[in-house]
Amino acid sequence: MRLATFNLLHGRSLSDGTVHAERVAAAVAQLDADVLGLQEVDKAQPRSGLLDLTAVAAEAMGATVHRFAAAVVGTPGETWQPWRSDDDNIHPLYGIALVSRYPVTRWQITALPGAPIRSPLYDPDNGLRLLKDEPRVLLAAVLDTPHGPLTVATTHLSFVPGWNLRQLRHAVRALRTLPGPRVLLGDLNMPVRPVRAVTGWRPLARAATFPSFSPRAQLDHILADPRGGDGLGRVVQVATPRAGISDHLPLVVHLDRA
Repeated sequence: MRLATFNLLHGRSLSDGTVHAERVAAAVAQLDADVLGLQEVDKAQPRSGLLDLTAVAAEAMGATVHRFAAAVVGTPGETWQPWRSDDDNIHPLYGIALVSRYPVTRWQITALPGAPIRSPLYDPDNGLRLLKDEPRVLLAAVLDTPHGPLTVATTHLSFVPGWNLRQLRHAVRALRTLPGPRVLLGDLNMPVRPVRAVTGWRPLARAATFPSFSPRAQLDHILADPRGGDGLGRVVQVATPRAGISDHLPLVVHLDRA
């Protein structure tokens, strides 16, 4: 089984700043993931050509199941409001997604509220800016795999220090209500040491993922809950392939249950 997480930066290429479905599809296809968690995912956004990036990724993987979970309605960095219901689907949306080659028997979405303060963030186009943090969500699925049920979730946590730790604790509590083994994929916006200290979950990969052009930090993680985690098998390969899009590298873990 191959698990992967990838912050798409809405499919944007750092070389020319544009978004093309073919580039996103090629970046996803090379991962050959059975289950993929995506962050910074656009749906019907003008800046990404009105693409449904989740559907593009699913087609590239040959995946039968996919789900997008919106965090905001509108465009991050411009005008937006928190997503509230499926009635908001008529608007441009932004959030996270899970794509799976295995059937899903149950979905669960958990709200992780955004930090109530503005915080400095470096924008490659506009320099240092004080930004209001977006709401965050956890998207979890119980998969029907050949080896039995497996819970996999993805999230994109706040860039505000301390607040992301609070969100991570909330996410772990929510996942413990679902059957094991349990795996969390995502951009947690913090390195592995505080992640492990807060959750007690086992990192399945240690590799720098950010920034993609010269990776120095691991912000993207694949974690396994030690409760029932023995059923996952052993890690036989970890990869961070160049993708041609995004300021993050994808993180891929190959598990062998033989």
